[in-house]
Amino acid sequence: MPVEALRSVVEDIAEYEVFGRVAAVRGLMIEIVGPLTHMELGGLVGIETQSGERIPCEIVGFDSGRALAMPFGPVDGLRRGCPAHVLSRRATIRPGRAWLGRVVDSFGRPIDGKGPIASGPRPYPFRGDAPAAHKRQRVGEPLDLGVRALNAFLTVCRGQRMGIFAGSGVGKSVLLSMLARNAVSDVSVIGLVGERGREVQEFLQDDLGEEGLARSVVVVATSDETALMRRQAAYLTLSIAEFFRDEGLDVLCMIDSITRFAMAQRDIGLGVGEPPTTKGYTPSVFAELPKLLERAGPGEIGSGTITGIFSVLVDGDDHNEPVADATRGILDGHIVMERKIAERGRYPAINVLKSVSRTMPRSCDPEFYPTIVEARGLMSTFTDMEELIRLGAYRRGSSPEVDRAIDAFPELEAFLGQGKEESTSLRESYIRLADIVNRLRSTPAGA
Repeated sequence: MPVEALRSVVEDIAEYEVFGRVAAVRGLMIEIVGPLTHMELGGLVGIETQSGERIPCEIVGFDSGRALAMPFGPVDGLRRGCPAHVLSRRATIRPGRAWLGRVVDSFGRPIDGKGPIASGPRPYPFRGDAPAAHKRQRVGEPLDLGVRALNAFLTVCRGQRMGIFAGSGVGKSVLLSMLARNAVSDVSVIGLVGERGREVQEFLQDDLGEEGLARSVVVVATSDETALMRRQAAYLTLSIAEFFRDEGLDVLCMIDSITRFAMAQRDIGLGVGEPPTTKGYTPSVFAELPKLLERAGPGEIGSGTITGIFSVLVDGDDHNEPVADATRGILDGHIVMERKIAERGRYPAINVLKSVSRTMPRSCDPEFYPTIVEARGLMSTFTDMEELIRLGAYRRGSSPEVDRAIDAFPELEAFLGQGKEESTSLRESYIRLADIVNRLRSTPAGA
């Protein structure tokens, strides 16, 4: 361990131990009495069971002279009177470059069987603060994501934050895996929040692969883990990304999914006694979302950037449900995936016309921007007339513009579709789209 890191660890050792005792247990809510002046919201306590095992818990509230804590794991063996040792006032983690290529849990403990991970030089709080707005750099140069539809129509800059909005089974996890493998960044930090346990190894071995994992850190909290563990996985993902950003690197930070983070926060809020509001979500959910998402973005002058890609699971394919609506208002753009596009076999099932990158058109190559506008116009025209066209109610020759849109549809659909293993660079995406549009210009409509 480096001398600075060792000195920092020694300084964190408390001069004396403080503990309270368990007074009551109600479901997953544990009430603790004792020295409340040494406890604060977000602080950690370890409740010692009769067998000597310590159950890690987080202070989530105070009520009538008692601290309210929720456990990070099972509460087997817990009883009234168990000592509750105050572990720290504010939970921190020490990420470092040795974390690259590793898979960790919500506490930063390795779960990949490769042995312990060396601690980094300085602590980072799980619930860190976003850089001050007046000190932040502007977003950087365009980022090559390797996906044609995004590169051409939704060009993303380094330090931008985008959301992938889709219902279940539409392909957002596959799109994230394509971005993790193909995007051009120094480091990838990937948070799997509430993920299916069966899919973790598939993601690591098939989607990310050895080469992708070597430049990545993966944080995993599966769906069967407690709400605190699922929420903390998202916090830890940003903390690790902040470390690499401060090292001057360009980081691609991805979380799948923000909706499961919101659900975890809702469970915690309801346990504390918050009133349920829109669709059962508590007020703290809409307070925590911007705190988490604002941590991504450009760093201060002299540091790197965090480009955030966050998936949002829309409830019942309703893109205006509360979490999707709140998230869309915070981020710098949204990628909309639709079930009807997936049902006709085009993947990734991105609806370009409903998707927005808020750095466009500045992020786009000026040489190709007129081409993109024209291509979007053709797709918009076809969408407006699609029902009449498919019913056979439109007669060719009635409108040259509609005729061109009909001719363009097969080629543009082929352009937007992309295999999981396929990658297309930013420049190549522009050129291929320009070839399609130029060819249509030179061919008479309906020919």
